[in-house]
Amino acid sequence: MSFPNVSDLIATSIEERCGEIADSVRNNNAILAVLSKKGKVHPFDGGRLIYEEISYAENGNGDWYSGYDVLTVGAQEVISAAEFEIKQYAVPVIVSGLELIQNSGKNQIIDLVAGRIAVGEATMANDISVGMYSDGTGSNGKQIVGLDAAVPANPATGTYGGINRATAANAFWKSIVKTEATTLANVQTQMNTVWGQVVRGTDHPDVILMGNTFWGFWMGSLQNIQRFTNPDMAKLGFETQRFMQADVFLDGGVGGAATATNCYMLNTKYLHFRPVRGKDMVALNPGKRSAFNQDAEASILGWAGAFTCSGGRYHARITGA
Repeated sequence: MSFPNVSDLIATSIEERCGEIADSVRNNNAILAVLSKKGKVHPFDGGRLIYEEISYAENGNGDWYSGYDVLTVGAQEVISAAEFEIKQYAVPVIVSGLELIQNSGKNQIIDLVAGRIAVGEATMANDISVGMYSDGTGSNGKQIVGLDAAVPANPATGTYGGINRATAANAFWKSIVKTEATTLANVQTQMNTVWGQVVRGTDHPDVILMGNTFWGFWMGSLQNIQRFTNPDMAKLGFETQRFMQADVFLDGGVGGAATATNCYMLNTKYLHFRPVRGKDMVALNPGKRSAFNQDAEASILGWAGAFTCSGGRYHARITGA
């Protein structure tokens, strides 16, 4: 019995679905869904590192003057850059010769391939979601660097984006953290206090992510007051509320990656999801792969890029510890 070229079938099926796969992965957790909706997914063509420019100081030449006063025109170093490594992720979609025999007939093989791609898609979505909350040390440092590094529990230590937070001169790179046992009685006070520390004029967090326990206290605190929702964000499939000018998301649930007792206040103006163009959840080349010592064929669904930040001090975290 003849079969279609299974490797080509897998590869072309992934290629045909790559847009759907990307949407599925990005809509799997709140932070990626919001970044995508706000146009913060910025593909790039490649290179050794990704650089994000940072304005870390004011121009010291600025001053009041009168008439013919001499103006200061000294050179100013007010722009630097954070650097981020490119991380890679892959899910091989594999079909064995025995499975082809057991699923004989073109339609049955297509169903088998579609099912395998769906599993690979779900696996990628879950692993990237976990990575978005990680510190990048998973898988021996090969994991994507996520919120646990961008907005760490201790922002006064460690190097992020190539910038050492422990150095006094790099205070601009330190996010805000509040460590306090969260209760129904104090959850709103905690959030009010932290909010005031990250607002700069009209610049403020626009997304708040909560784990299950913190979300429970937050929702309990709203039961006797009017709730405000954002119908636009609800279309993403997430339950949302509003706090000040920010959308509040539960990013926990079953298998959710957000730590149960944590709350993140994020300004997405300074956060970027940076996939490599041509490596954004697609079948990696060569699309046709056969094992020389096994009766099996595969295609690899892959992604490469980084989650980057261009302003550390505009984000906050309540640990609820």
